[in-house]
Amino acid sequence: MPTKEINPVPKLNNDTGFSTTGIINGSRFINRDGTFNLHKKGWPFWDRFSIFYTMLSLPLWQFIVTIIVFFFSINLVYTGIYWFIGPDQFTGFITNTPVGIFKELYFFSTETFTTVGYGRVNPIGDAANLVAAVEAMSGFLSFALATGLIYGRFARPRAHLAFSDHAVIAPYRDKMALMFRFVCYKQNHALTDVIVQVTLAMLLNENGKPQYKYYNLTLERSKIDSMPMNWTVVHAIDEESPLAGFSKEDLQSTDMEIYVLVRGFNEVYGNMVQQRTSYTYHEIEYNRKFIPMYHETANGTVLELHKLSKHEEVHSS
Repeated sequence: MPTKEINPVPKLNNDTGFSTTGIINGSRFINRDGTFNLHKKGWPFWDRFSIFYTMLSLPLWQFIVTIIVFFFSINLVYTGIYWFIGPDQFTGFITNTPVGIFKELYFFSTETFTTVGYGRVNPIGDAANLVAAVEAMSGFLSFALATGLIYGRFARPRAHLAFSDHAVIAPYRDKMALMFRFVCYKQNHALTDVIVQVTLAMLLNENGKPQYKYYNLTLERSKIDSMPMNWTVVHAIDEESPLAGFSKEDLQSTDMEIYVLVRGFNEVYGNMVQQRTSYTYHEIEYNRKFIPMYHETANGTVLELHKLSKHEEVHSS
């Protein structure tokens, strides 16, 4: 629970859409990947579940596995139907064993589903022809959906931003400052008209009751025209900052979280993109500073992406 009762500057007060009551102490509002840490219940699962969103947001390997598993599974279902209505509904088998016939029915199903149709095994019964017709229709509909999903994943506008693993609080000019940095890691994907908004969430005592308060942090720079390299975002902790007067232990007791939203125009996609992330109090390092992540060569500037999260201790002079 919060150990301090303060009254930060009212003009910084902001609402992110989350509750102000202290009901999720110890959790986070925004996951590091930018998704909201929110689970909806109370309605049937299929009313809440979005197949389209799930297929677009799955990691690539899971998307590929899902497509492959669906293809083999749906053909196994149709093979079971063909086996149930009877192999005598077909002609062209080159084996008489049950395993061999089942295998040939399965490959007939894959040929029908993909509309390849090699033609050696053929349905001759009405039931088999009806099922084959339905399978052919479901096959080209499935491939149309898969093609749309693949294109949607391929062409979906993304910011392609990577954020430092930690934020740091360190001396900055004549004061302390909160800093983190991010970079667009795709080659030739420099963003333009980039805007960053940083919101601070703190669990504070207000009239003896714990409530979450939200504050827009004033930044040294909140907009840049173009971002070909990395950007270190700086919030100076001065007398107007809601972080003023808080120690590391105080921030932990207030369940502090920093919510970051970045928007910009991606010229490759020709569209506006955005990306979110957050830092909680245990992801903030004190008296650390980021090391430079670029160097100059005779052929130009080299941006070293592997140094994005590298920081070192600040030595007092």
